[in-house]
Parts: sequence; C-alpha cells; structure tokens
Amino acid sequence: MKKRLGIISLFIILFITFIVIWSFSYQTGLEEGYVPIENTAIHTNIPSESGVFKRSEFALEYANMPVDANHQRTLDTYYDNRAYHGAPPSIPHPVKNERSLGGNTCLQCHQNGGFVKRFEAYAPVTPHPEMVNCRQCHVSQNSNSLFKSANLAKVHAPKVGVNNALLGTPPMIPHQIQMRENCLSCHAGPAAPKEIRVTHPERINCRQCHVPTDRVVSEITPFSRTNSKDNE
Repeated sequence: MKKRLGIISLFIILFITFIVIWSFSYQTGLEEGYVPIENTAIHTNIPSESGVFKRSEFALEYANMPVDANHQRTLDTYYDNRAYHGAPPSIPHPVKNERSLGGNTCLQCHQNGGFVKRFEAYAPVTPHPEMVNCRQCHVSQNSNSLFKSANLAKVHAPKVGVNNALLGTPPMIPHQIQMRENCLSCHAGPAAPKEIRVTHPERINCRQCHVPTDRVVSEITPFSRTNSKDNE
C-alpha cells in the first residue's frame, strides 16, 4: 500500500512539474521573436571632431552679424602676426598686466570676439578659451623683423582656393587640427579674415565636407635652409 502511494505521489509531482514547464514554455512562445544585437563596436571620442561643435550655439549669430568693411581682417594681417606659419599669434597691442598669464584678462575680448573701440579692430576669437594660461604660448610683439638676416627661407602659408581635391568640391583643410578644432572661431563672424570667412556658418558639422589634406606645409620646422649653391 505504501509503495503504491509513493508511486502515485511521484507521478503527481512529475505531472505538476510537466504542467509548470509546459506553461512557461507556452507563455514564452507567445513573445515576439527577435535577434539580439551584440554591440561589439568600440567608439572613441575624437577631439578634432567634437571641438567643431563648441561654438555651434553662435552659428546663426555669426551669419547675421554686420561686417564693417573698413575694419576687416585679412590673411596678410593674420599671417604677419605670427613668427612662422603654424605659430601661435603674437599679441600686437599693450597688455593690461605684464605679469598676467591671460585667463579673464584676455578672454574679455577674445572669448566671443566683437569690435574693440580702443584698438579700432575686431578681436579674434580664440578656439580654445578653456586654456586660460594664454601667455604660455602668446607673447607680446616686440619686433616686426628678424634680429639678424640669415640664409633661411621662410615657409609660405597655404593659399586660398588651390586646395580643392576636384574642381567645385569643398576645399580641404590645409593646416593641422590640433589647437584649431573650433572651426567657427577663425572662419565665421566679422573677426574672421575675409578670405576664409565662410558663407554658411550655420552648417556646423564642418568635417562632414571638409577633410584634412596630406599636402600640409610643415608646421614643425618654421624655416628651411636654402641650398648653399644658391647663396654663393
């Protein structure tokens, strides 16, 4: 009798287990089928890409800013304010405090630009206002010429309008991206040199159409020594 009750109990337990498993399987089968997507791609942040969008909120303002034709900056003045192509621009005006490292003193005019009545000029917009130690790279302009003449040939800056991959295509970027990630700082608004001022600052994803070129003039060596036979 006890043996028969044990068999019946085992049968009941197995039956209940079957019902539970079948019910779970049935409910699972009612769910919509899908293929799980494994996200194996590793995306890294590219500083040269993200920096383009830093001043994007000012894009429409740049497009609508009036430009004073008598006080426009040009590429000649842009390059004349540098010791060599690719160098940080020097400070062409008296500084407020000779011991100042920059920070709020410089950013008063150079963070957002604008016309400075004192100097009768547009203040260039810095592409990296977060680097507040301005005087580490930018020095006061004490001379407009070399200390002594030498047989060194100056590297010429890239010209405008000759760096298109194909006729009619967007111009390529003829300079390095480091420290110049913020395109709108130099290419938008009345403070931008007129030759490189864009007509569409509202299109803030600049790198979508404009790509760096491998034909970049060397910005590491500011001067190249000329052939000695040419100097004889």
